[in-house]
Amino acid sequence: MPTIAVIAPGAMGSAVARRLTENGVRVLTSLTGRSAGTRARARAAGMSHADDAEIAAADLILSIVPPADAAGLAVRLAPSLAAQPKKPVYVDCNAVSPATVHGIAAIIAGTGAPFLDGAILGLPPEPGAKGPRVYVAGDDLAPLMALRACGLDMRACAGGVGAASALKMAYAGINKGLKAVAAAIVLGAERAGAADALRAELAESEPELLARFAGGFPDMMPKAYRWVAEMHEIVDFLAPDPAGGAIFAGAAETFAHLATPEGEDDVATLLAFAEAAGGSSRTRGSS
Repeated sequence: MPTIAVIAPGAMGSAVARRLTENGVRVLTSLTGRSAGTRARARAAGMSHADDAEIAAADLILSIVPPADAAGLAVRLAPSLAAQPKKPVYVDCNAVSPATVHGIAAIIAGTGAPFLDGAILGLPPEPGAKGPRVYVAGDDLAPLMALRACGLDMRACAGGVGAASALKMAYAGINKGLKAVAAAIVLGAERAGAADALRAELAESEPELLARFAGGFPDMMPKAYRWVAEMHEIVDFLAPDPAGGAIFAGAAETFAHLATPEGEDDVATLLAFAEAAGGSSRTRGSS
């Protein structure tokens, strides 16, 4: 079994690590400067703390960090990777644009380590469930495809480095962009006194969409602050289309607002809409 470094032990990283350790893989991570909660999550996932030199000696490094931290992690690990005689495969699995991932690839290329572009689509893996789809693109995908035997749903993505990141941007743009649009419209309807009428109309004409908002709004709130940088990466992805990019610049502002104390009233409005929408969806489904 390979030794795999997963940086960092956040919600997704620790869940991926748990799936790997359950299948007999030794998983390393970096806990320097991390909180007690993060350390506990890493222990629960079976991850072992390692310094940068030990991480660089792993067989694979999976970078699973917030988008704004992706390039910084590559810069941080570059000296240790350059000093390592046997190079690990470095896989950037973050929600970044193709331009950003090419920049990260250039940093890693300077160390001599192989680089692959990754994209994780879906929720963190749960016991008994198949888990998210992990797409990878690049020259030699065999080391990553071998992780299918370790419980991960690995999928090859044609097109070379940048292709997996483009897929992530497109998927996130639809999935999270829809949530941003819905949040803005529901808040507008609430200000105009039409939220109840909107909910009733959606229950009748678009029950699947209403059910999605009922579950999506509560899930969105604790993650909104993390989605801001991701929306800016989508703006970069859509650089040739300024109008399209403007949509996601607005989505970034929406998520940023919902993540601040000034957005607490709007958060409460959206959660109330979601709660009522859940009741509307159940009533519709039981009739």
